[in-house]
Amino acid sequence: MELEGKVALVTGAAQGIGKAIAHLLAKNGADVVVSDINLEKAQETSEVIQKMGRKSLAIKVNVADLSDVEQMVEAILGQFGRIDILVNNAGITRDRLILRMTEEDWDAVLDVNLKGTFHCTKAVIRHMAKQRSGKIVNIASVSGEMGNPGQANYSASKAGVIGLTKTIAREFAARGINVNAIAPGFIQTAMTDAIPEKSKETLIQMIPMERLGQPEDVAEAVLFLVSERSSYITGQVLNVNGGIYM
Repeated sequence: MELEGKVALVTGAAQGIGKAIAHLLAKNGADVVVSDINLEKAQETSEVIQKMGRKSLAIKVNVADLSDVEQMVEAILGQFGRIDILVNNAGITRDRLILRMTEEDWDAVLDVNLKGTFHCTKAVIRHMAKQRSGKIVNIASVSGEMGNPGQANYSASKAGVIGLTKTIAREFAARGINVNAIAPGFIQTAMTDAIPEKSKETLIQMIPMERLGQPEDVAEAVLFLVSERSSYITGQVLNVNGGIYM
């Protein structure tokens, strides 16, 4: 129970990778705020955490809306009094080749994936700075490191998350705040389930470990980065990708 007494906020935690992260942090002693645009599924995740004996709160929030984020943070502080861990996981895709990509496609993905990470980080980190302690983990992507056809918007947003991570890490290291990123590869979620089977087989052949990752693989990496075991690590990108990008 190495996270006993800690309060964690996980965005996009209603399902997939975010849900796995929220559950694992709770299993290791944290009280967890489950934030998502889908309140019904967020409540389901929160209920499981409460059955573990941890405190949990489900909040509907659009991370692209600064007012929404600020109200969320105030609600968390009002109920829990502190925020020790922030996992910026909320993200969307709108995949198209760039010649077919609309400005709306571009803006929607950048607003949630990059601006949303900025909003949540800015709203939370001022309180962490007062505590002189905190752990922030931003979920980036292998696409932000190596690019991916049809994902100009997504790749750009995740590359931006990596740059943001490194800058915030430098700005707040002296305040006792660790800021790192995880870049998952192709993880088995609803997103990858939608890939045609033949395309999925081709994709798996590109991965040295010859399998898709599981949400739990990413969650375990998050647990390491928010624990005291990573106290001297900041500004880093941890790849969880089965070797597809080295």
